[in-house]
Amino acid sequence: MPQKTPHRQSRAKNGAPKSRAKAKPARAVEKQVQAVDLDPANRPGVPMETAPKPLAGARVPIALQHADVPVFKHAGRKVMPPVFGTAQPPKGLSGLIRKAAYAKPDHKPGHWMLLMLADRVDVWEHRLRRSLAWAAPSAAVLVAGLMWRARRA
Repeated sequence: MPQKTPHRQSRAKNGAPKSRAKAKPARAVEKQVQAVDLDPANRPGVPMETAPKPLAGARVPIALQHADVPVFKHAGRKVMPPVFGTAQPPKGLSGLIRKAAYAKPDHKPGHWMLLMLADRVDVWEHRLRRSLAWAAPSAAVLVAGLMWRARRA
Protein backbone atom coordinates (compact mmCIF):
# COMPACT_ATOMS: atom_id res chain seq x y z
CA MET A 1 0.00 0.00 0.00
CA PRO A 2 1.54 3.32 -1.00
CA GLN A 3 2.28 5.78 1.71
CA LYS A 4 0.52 9.11 1.74
CA THR A 5 2.71 12.10 1.25
CA PRO A 6 2.19 14.91 3.74
CA HIS A 7 0.25 17.91 2.47
CA ARG A 8 2.54 20.87 1.97
CA GLN A 9 1.28 24.28 2.87
CA SER A 10 2.04 27.08 0.49
CA ARG A 11 4.17 29.76 2.03
CA ALA A 12 4.14 33.49 1.60
CA LYS A 13 7.22 35.38 0.42
CA ASN A 14 8.31 35.94 4.00
CA GLY A 15 8.20 32.18 4.77
CA ALA A 16 5.11 32.25 6.98
CA PRO A 17 2.23 29.92 6.03
CA LYS A 18 -0.51 31.56 3.94
CA SER A 19 -3.83 31.98 5.63
CA ARG A 20 -6.75 30.57 3.61
CA ALA A 21 -9.33 32.82 5.23
CA LYS A 22 -9.38 36.28 3.74
CA ALA A 23 -9.64 39.23 6.05
CA LYS A 24 -12.90 41.15 5.76
CA PRO A 25 -12.70 44.90 5.47
CA ALA A 26 -13.66 46.73 8.60
CA ARG A 27 -16.73 48.58 7.33
CA ALA A 28 -20.24 48.69 8.63
CA VAL A 29 -22.40 45.73 7.64
CA GLU A 30 -25.08 46.96 5.28
CA LYS A 31 -28.62 45.74 5.78
CA GLN A 32 -29.66 43.34 3.03
CA VAL A 33 -32.82 44.57 1.34
CA GLN A 34 -35.11 42.24 -0.59
CA ALA A 35 -36.57 43.37 -3.91
CA VAL A 36 -40.11 43.16 -2.53
CA ASP A 37 -39.15 45.69 0.13
CA LEU A 38 -38.08 48.30 -2.41
CA ASP A 39 -40.13 51.18 -3.66
CA PRO A 40 -42.54 49.82 -6.33
CA ALA A 41 -40.99 52.12 -8.94
CA ASN A 42 -37.55 50.51 -8.35
CA ARG A 43 -38.67 46.88 -8.18
CA PRO A 44 -37.39 44.63 -11.00
CA GLY A 45 -40.76 43.04 -11.85
CA VAL A 46 -42.87 46.19 -11.82
CA PRO A 47 -43.32 46.56 -15.57
CA MET A 48 -44.71 43.00 -15.66
CA GLU A 49 -46.94 43.38 -12.61
CA THR A 50 -50.41 44.22 -13.80
CA ALA A 51 -53.86 43.63 -12.46
CA PRO A 52 -55.19 40.25 -13.62
CA LYS A 53 -57.86 40.60 -16.28
CA PRO A 54 -59.38 38.07 -18.68
CA LEU A 55 -57.97 37.79 -22.17
CA ALA A 56 -59.90 39.23 -25.08
CA GLY A 57 -62.43 36.72 -26.38
CA ALA A 58 -62.44 34.57 -23.23
CA ARG A 59 -65.78 33.46 -21.86
CA VAL A 60 -66.21 34.76 -18.33
CA PRO A 61 -67.30 33.07 -16.12
CA ILE A 62 -66.96 29.47 -17.26
CA ALA A 63 -70.32 27.71 -17.12
CA LEU A 64 -70.29 24.62 -14.93
CA GLN A 65 -70.62 21.30 -16.75
CA HIS A 66 -73.69 19.16 -16.09
CA ALA A 67 -73.20 15.41 -15.71
CA ASP A 68 -75.82 12.91 -16.86
CA VAL A 69 -73.76 10.00 -15.53
CA PRO A 70 -72.35 9.51 -12.02
CA VAL A 71 -68.99 11.23 -11.59
CA PHE A 72 -66.88 10.61 -8.49
CA LYS A 73 -65.07 13.43 -6.74
CA HIS A 74 -62.32 13.29 -4.17
CA ALA A 75 -63.34 13.51 -0.52
CA GLY A 76 -61.40 16.76 0.03
CA ARG A 77 -62.95 18.59 -2.94
CA LYS A 78 -66.07 20.60 -2.12
CA VAL A 79 -67.12 21.39 -5.68
CA MET A 80 -66.32 19.83 -9.02
CA PRO A 81 -64.01 21.63 -11.45
CA PRO A 82 -65.75 23.46 -14.31
CA VAL A 83 -64.90 20.70 -16.81
CA PHE A 84 -64.55 16.97 -16.13
CA GLY A 85 -64.69 13.73 -18.08
CA THR A 86 -67.92 11.76 -18.48
CA ALA A 87 -66.93 9.56 -21.46
CA GLN A 88 -66.34 6.45 -19.33
CA PRO A 89 -69.02 6.25 -16.64
CA PRO A 90 -68.39 3.78 -13.80
CA LYS A 91 -70.25 0.49 -14.24
CA GLY A 92 -70.23 -3.03 -12.91
CA LEU A 93 -68.03 -4.32 -10.12
CA SER A 94 -65.23 -1.90 -11.06
CA GLY A 95 -67.65 1.02 -10.58
CA LEU A 96 -68.51 -0.20 -7.08
CA ILE A 97 -64.81 -0.50 -6.23
CA ARG A 98 -64.20 3.04 -7.52
CA LYS A 99 -67.08 4.32 -5.40
CA ALA A 100 -65.45 2.76 -2.33
CA ALA A 101 -62.07 4.24 -3.31
CA TYR A 102 -63.41 7.78 -3.63
CA ALA A 103 -64.98 7.51 -0.18
CA LYS A 104 -61.42 7.39 1.23
CA PRO A 105 -59.14 10.48 1.38
CA ASP A 106 -56.46 10.89 -1.30
CA HIS A 107 -53.56 10.64 1.11
CA LYS A 108 -54.47 7.10 2.21
CA PRO A 109 -52.75 4.30 0.29
CA GLY A 110 -56.00 2.32 0.32
CA HIS A 111 -57.57 4.95 -1.96
CA TRP A 112 -54.96 4.39 -4.67
CA MET A 113 -54.85 0.62 -4.19
CA LEU A 114 -58.61 0.39 -4.68
CA LEU A 115 -58.38 2.53 -7.82
CA MET A 116 -55.70 0.23 -9.24
CA LEU A 117 -57.79 -2.82 -8.35
CA ALA A 118 -60.79 -1.22 -10.06
CA ASP A 119 -58.68 -0.72 -13.21
CA ARG A 120 -57.70 -4.40 -13.25
CA VAL A 121 -61.30 -5.51 -12.63
CA ASP A 122 -62.44 -3.22 -15.44
CA VAL A 123 -60.02 -4.93 -17.83
CA TRP A 124 -61.40 -8.36 -16.91
CA GLU A 125 -64.98 -7.10 -17.24
CA HIS A 126 -64.15 -5.81 -20.72
CA ARG A 127 -62.54 -9.13 -21.70
CA LEU A 128 -65.61 -11.06 -20.51
CA ARG A 129 -67.97 -8.73 -22.36
CA ARG A 130 -65.90 -9.06 -25.52
CA SER A 131 -65.74 -12.86 -25.28
CA LEU A 132 -69.50 -13.26 -24.76
CA ALA A 133 -70.04 -12.41 -28.43
CA TRP A 134 -68.49 -15.74 -29.46
CA ALA A 135 -68.66 -17.75 -26.21
CA ALA A 136 -72.46 -17.80 -25.89
CA PRO A 137 -73.13 -19.19 -29.39
CA SER A 138 -70.25 -21.65 -29.00
CA ALA A 139 -71.69 -22.88 -25.69
CA ALA A 140 -75.14 -23.26 -27.27
CA VAL A 141 -73.69 -25.33 -30.12
CA LEU A 142 -71.73 -27.45 -27.64
CA VAL A 143 -74.83 -28.11 -25.50
CA ALA A 144 -76.90 -28.96 -28.60
CA GLY A 145 -74.20 -31.35 -29.78
CA LEU A 146 -74.02 -33.07 -26.40
CA MET A 147 -77.82 -33.41 -26.26
CA TRP A 148 -77.89 -34.87 -29.79
CA ARG A 149 -75.18 -37.37 -28.85
CA ALA A 150 -77.02 -38.35 -25.63
CA ARG A 151 -80.25 -39.08 -27.59
CA ARG A 152 -78.37 -41.10 -30.13
CA ALA A 153 -76.68 -43.31 -27.56
